[in-house]
Amino acid sequence: MAVGIVGYGAYIPRWRIKSSSIAEVWGSDQGRTNSLVDEKAVSSLDEDAATMAVEAGKSALLRAGINPKDIGALYVGSESHPYVVKSTSSIVAEALDATPDLTAADLEFACKAGTAGMQMAMGLIESGRIKYGMAIGSDTAQGRPGDELEYTAASGAASYILGSRGLIAKINDTCSYTTDTPDFWRREGEEFPRHGGRFTGEPAYFTHVLAATRALLEKTGTTVEDYDYFVFHQPNAKFPLKAAKTLGIPAGKIMQGLLVSQIGNTYSAASLLGLAAVLDVARPGENILLTSFGSGAGSDSFSITATDLITKKRRLAPFVKNMIAVKEYIGYAHYIKFRRKLKGAMR
Repeated sequence: MAVGIVGYGAYIPRWRIKSSSIAEVWGSDQGRTNSLVDEKAVSSLDEDAATMAVEAGKSALLRAGINPKDIGALYVGSESHPYVVKSTSSIVAEALDATPDLTAADLEFACKAGTAGMQMAMGLIESGRIKYGMAIGSDTAQGRPGDELEYTAASGAASYILGSRGLIAKINDTCSYTTDTPDFWRREGEEFPRHGGRFTGEPAYFTHVLAATRALLEKTGTTVEDYDYFVFHQPNAKFPLKAAKTLGIPAGKIMQGLLVSQIGNTYSAASLLGLAAVLDVARPGENILLTSFGSGAGSDSFSITATDLITKKRRLAPFVKNMIAVKEYIGYAHYIKFRRKLKGAMR
């Protein structure tokens, strides 16, 4: 049974803060220099991982053209679920008018929880247990004030409806690579995450992204030359570009999905927003290789081929580039208000 993407949607908040505005407060521009992020998307006071997931899900439904009652599984991957105990997925399912007769779950594997949801939905569809499944990556990423993460931690969401008919892109195969590498974590009760310094690059991101990508190429019997686009998880602009260079991927094949310099690292949505930006322009028959990454640590890789339906269906919902273009800048004072970093402040 051929399984793939029936519809996809994205959501990027219009608010932006420039890295220079953060640097003015903390007296250092090192965070921007290290990440090559010029500005990032910021969720407003009335936005969270659930509301953004709903917006992305609505666009995915428009492109899919299906009855939401036919969705048999719905997974929301996030590091910033609004509740510690209460599901985000049930909120999203009801807001999208999905049937109560579905399986739903909140997923958390750092920044790859959304792609894990895609794999779970694929298995249920291939087994014949459900007709369609929706997987969402949505985050309002956290960064401690003054920490280097504050230059990149951003907000956004991407949603994918998977099925076996009406495909705009076929998923040819998928594989994963997972180890216990402590590069990034946040314990229960802690508001901001911590990062493991020397573990973040080579032992974590590069080991997993490169291993999963190479495993997929071997599993599918394909090479770099067989793909028109590559999308990697993008915690900053340097890491995906270095990964591409290591694998011998021409820079031109990665730039369409490299959004981090314009909107920051949207965590669980990052690689999925990059894929959405590629699907916005991909032509029928073109091949895409997607590799996510989640701290802790693991990567999921997918081999995807656009079908003839993509040209027609992608016009039914907003493009990623248009969401990036619609923006309004805020200063650091509004930023910490929106992100609720003022302790004891009025809500």
